[in-house]
Amino acid sequence: MALNHAKVFKQPIKALLLDISGVLKDGDIPIQGSVEAVRTLQTMGFPFRLITNETLKPKSTIRNTLQMLGYKVNEQDMQCPVPFLKEILIRENLRPHLLLHPRMFAEFDGMDLSNPNCVVMGDAEEYFHYDSLNQVFRKLMDMQNPILFSLGINKYYLDDDGLSMDVGAYCKGIEYATGVKARIVGKPSKEYFLKAVDALGFKPEEVVMIGDDIEYDVGGAQECGLRGVLVKTGKFRQSDESHPKIKPDAIVDNLQQFVDMCIKVQDSKQQ
Repeated sequence: MALNHAKVFKQPIKALLLDISGVLKDGDIPIQGSVEAVRTLQTMGFPFRLITNETLKPKSTIRNTLQMLGYKVNEQDMQCPVPFLKEILIRENLRPHLLLHPRMFAEFDGMDLSNPNCVVMGDAEEYFHYDSLNQVFRKLMDMQNPILFSLGINKYYLDDDGLSMDVGAYCKGIEYATGVKARIVGKPSKEYFLKAVDALGFKPEEVVMIGDDIEYDVGGAQECGLRGVLVKTGKFRQSDESHPKIKPDAIVDNLQQFVDMCIKVQDSKQQ
């Protein structure tokens, strides 16, 4: 699909949102050129924020992995769904029943999990099974005012051994069985995107989202007034280029190519 990359530069780009999985790394392997691209952004003093739907590992573990791979980033540079969700739970006085991978339970230490009045679903890998899903179903059916949170709604992600089903498929099944519409915490939630934009201190139209998910990175960002760039890394598939509804503002081979494009545009304007 031919795409005019000039579209993404129709107005100045003042900051970037960068997906982590599929843009910076695949599993525990850095994506070619991305470490150098992030280093270039930091050298230029160009604002960016890492925004992820990762719910299999705590924020501190994700940070440690990125640092091990050569990224000089810290937790203040990152936005993850679980800390964002916890703010909501505390603010709304909610007690969650958790369907998450057990390694994430410690993130909820100190919170009241008794007599739950809401359900939280995140990626649980092998802990998605009939008993765990049926327990979620029963909890929601027994609640007078059922509330279901889904940490992202992605269909699939790229695992070490190939594409794997994500929380979205399981959440849709629970929605169908219970009639309860999930509140999405993570991309493509407008609230989640705009929190990241606000943290950078810019307006949505001044920020570009770069991701490998055509629907929830690119489409989600565009719905919020950002520009969306699709990278041909991570879980990208050739069919994404001809998506019937979502047209990225640019499609690039990887993050490094986009950063190089930004530098060339900047240099041409200074000449």
